[in-house]
Amino acid sequence: MFFLLGGNDKKTHKTEKKAPLSRATSQAREVFLSGRFPVVTTDHVEGRRIVKVLGLVCCRGFDSDETFFGMASRAMNKGAQAIVGYNENVAFHPDGSKYFSCYGTAVMFEYDPASPDSLPLMLQQKLKDRVTPAEAEDVI
Repeated sequence: MFFLLGGNDKKTHKTEKKAPLSRATSQAREVFLSGRFPVVTTDHVEGRRIVKVLGLVCCRGFDSDETFFGMASRAMNKGAQAIVGYNENVAFHPDGSKYFSCYGTAVMFEYDPASPDSLPLMLQQKLKDRVTPAEAEDVI
Protein backbone atom coordinates (compact mmCIF):
# COMPACT_ATOMS: atom_id res chain seq x y z
CA MET A 1 0.00 0.00 0.00
CA PHE A 2 2.87 2.37 0.73
CA PHE A 3 3.93 2.03 -2.88
CA LEU A 4 0.61 3.43 -4.12
CA LEU A 5 0.59 6.42 -1.79
CA GLY A 6 3.87 7.93 -2.80
CA GLY A 7 6.85 5.68 -2.65
CA ASN A 8 10.08 6.31 -4.55
CA ASP A 9 8.53 5.66 -7.95
CA LYS A 10 7.30 9.23 -8.37
CA LYS A 11 8.17 10.92 -11.57
CA THR A 12 11.34 12.96 -11.06
CA HIS A 13 12.28 16.08 -12.97
CA LYS A 14 15.01 15.69 -15.51
CA THR A 15 18.28 17.31 -14.62
CA GLU A 16 19.22 18.95 -17.85
CA LYS A 17 22.84 19.63 -18.56
CA LYS A 18 23.31 23.05 -20.03
CA ALA A 19 25.84 23.33 -22.80
CA PRO A 20 28.42 26.06 -22.31
CA LEU A 21 27.61 29.32 -24.11
CA SER A 22 29.56 30.08 -27.27
CA ARG A 23 32.24 32.78 -27.12
CA ALA A 24 30.12 35.45 -28.86
CA THR A 25 27.08 34.58 -26.76
CA SER A 26 29.02 34.73 -23.50
CA GLN A 27 30.43 38.14 -24.52
CA ALA A 28 26.88 39.34 -25.23
CA ARG A 29 25.86 38.03 -21.80
CA GLU A 30 28.64 40.00 -20.09
CA VAL A 31 27.77 43.22 -21.93
CA PHE A 32 24.04 42.84 -21.20
CA LEU A 33 24.56 42.06 -17.52
CA SER A 34 26.90 45.04 -17.15
CA GLY A 35 24.05 47.32 -18.29
CA ARG A 36 25.74 48.51 -21.49
CA PHE A 37 23.26 46.86 -23.89
CA PRO A 38 19.61 47.57 -23.09
CA VAL A 39 16.88 45.18 -24.23
CA VAL A 40 13.44 46.72 -23.75
CA THR A 41 9.88 45.82 -24.68
CA THR A 42 8.99 49.43 -25.50
CA ASP A 43 9.67 51.23 -28.79
CA HIS A 44 12.30 53.55 -27.26
CA VAL A 45 14.96 53.72 -24.55
CA GLU A 46 14.51 56.49 -22.00
CA GLY A 47 16.99 59.34 -22.50
CA ARG A 48 18.40 58.04 -25.81
CA ARG A 49 17.41 59.06 -29.34
CA ILE A 50 17.27 56.28 -31.96
CA VAL A 51 18.85 57.39 -35.22
CA LYS A 52 19.14 54.11 -37.11
CA VAL A 53 17.07 50.93 -37.21
CA LEU A 54 19.25 47.98 -38.19
CA GLY A 55 16.44 45.46 -38.49
CA LEU A 56 14.87 42.47 -36.83
CA VAL A 57 17.07 40.09 -34.85
CA CYS A 58 15.84 36.74 -33.62
CA CYS A 59 17.08 33.49 -32.22
CA ARG A 60 15.42 30.15 -31.46
CA GLY A 61 16.45 27.17 -29.40
CA PHE A 62 15.82 24.82 -26.51
CA ASP A 63 17.79 26.81 -23.91
CA SER A 64 16.41 30.20 -22.80
CA ASP A 65 19.80 31.76 -22.00
CA GLU A 66 21.36 30.64 -25.26
CA THR A 67 18.35 31.97 -27.17
CA PHE A 68 18.23 35.39 -25.46
CA PHE A 69 21.96 36.05 -25.53
CA GLY A 70 22.21 34.62 -29.06
CA MET A 71 19.72 37.27 -30.17
CA ALA A 72 21.71 39.97 -28.37
CA SER A 73 24.93 38.70 -29.97
CA ARG A 74 23.40 38.91 -33.44
CA ALA A 75 22.30 42.49 -32.77
CA MET A 76 25.78 43.45 -31.56
CA ASN A 77 27.31 41.91 -34.68
CA LYS A 78 25.13 44.26 -36.74
CA GLY A 79 26.49 47.22 -34.75
CA ALA A 80 23.41 47.71 -32.57
CA GLN A 81 23.51 49.50 -29.25
CA ALA A 82 20.16 48.18 -28.01
CA ILE A 83 17.15 46.06 -28.84
CA VAL A 84 13.70 47.64 -28.70
CA GLY A 85 10.34 45.94 -29.04
CA TYR A 86 11.66 42.74 -27.45
CA ASN A 87 9.32 39.79 -27.35
CA GLU A 88 9.63 36.10 -26.60
CA ASN A 89 7.54 33.01 -27.10
CA VAL A 90 7.76 29.59 -25.50
CA ALA A 91 6.30 26.51 -27.13
CA PHE A 92 5.62 23.53 -24.87
CA HIS A 93 5.82 20.13 -26.51
CA PRO A 94 4.00 16.99 -25.34
CA ASP A 95 7.31 15.33 -24.46
CA GLY A 96 7.95 18.06 -21.88
CA SER A 97 10.55 20.04 -23.81
CA LYS A 98 10.34 23.79 -24.37
CA TYR A 99 11.27 25.72 -27.50
CA PHE A 100 12.15 29.41 -27.06
CA SER A 101 11.91 32.19 -29.64
CA CYS A 102 13.29 35.68 -28.88
CA TYR A 103 13.09 38.64 -31.24
CA GLY A 104 13.32 42.41 -31.32
CA THR A 105 14.54 45.37 -33.36
CA ALA A 106 18.25 46.23 -33.32
CA VAL A 107 18.87 49.99 -33.15
CA MET A 108 21.66 52.56 -32.94
CA PHE A 109 21.54 55.75 -30.85
CA GLU A 110 22.54 59.30 -31.59
CA TYR A 111 26.26 59.92 -31.04
CA ASP A 112 27.14 62.04 -28.03
CA PRO A 113 30.82 63.14 -28.01
CA ALA A 114 30.66 63.73 -24.24
CA SER A 115 29.84 60.08 -23.57
CA PRO A 116 32.22 57.34 -24.76
CA ASP A 117 29.42 54.79 -24.23
CA SER A 118 27.48 56.38 -27.09
CA LEU A 119 29.75 54.60 -29.58
CA PRO A 120 28.57 51.18 -30.77
CA LEU A 121 30.20 48.37 -28.79
CA MET A 122 32.15 47.11 -31.80
CA LEU A 123 33.69 50.57 -32.32
CA GLN A 124 34.51 50.87 -28.63
CA GLN A 125 36.42 47.59 -28.85
CA LYS A 126 38.27 48.65 -32.02
CA LEU A 127 39.21 51.93 -30.36
CA LYS A 128 40.55 50.08 -27.32
CA ASP A 129 42.57 47.75 -29.57
CA ARG A 130 44.21 50.65 -31.44
CA VAL A 131 45.37 52.67 -28.46
CA THR A 132 47.69 51.67 -25.64
CA PRO A 133 46.20 50.97 -22.21
CA ALA A 134 47.46 54.33 -20.88
CA GLU A 135 45.86 56.21 -23.79
CA ALA A 136 42.64 54.21 -23.43
CA GLU A 137 42.07 55.61 -19.93
CA ASP A 138 42.19 59.12 -21.36
CA VAL A 139 39.85 58.31 -24.26
CA ILE A 140 37.33 56.04 -22.57
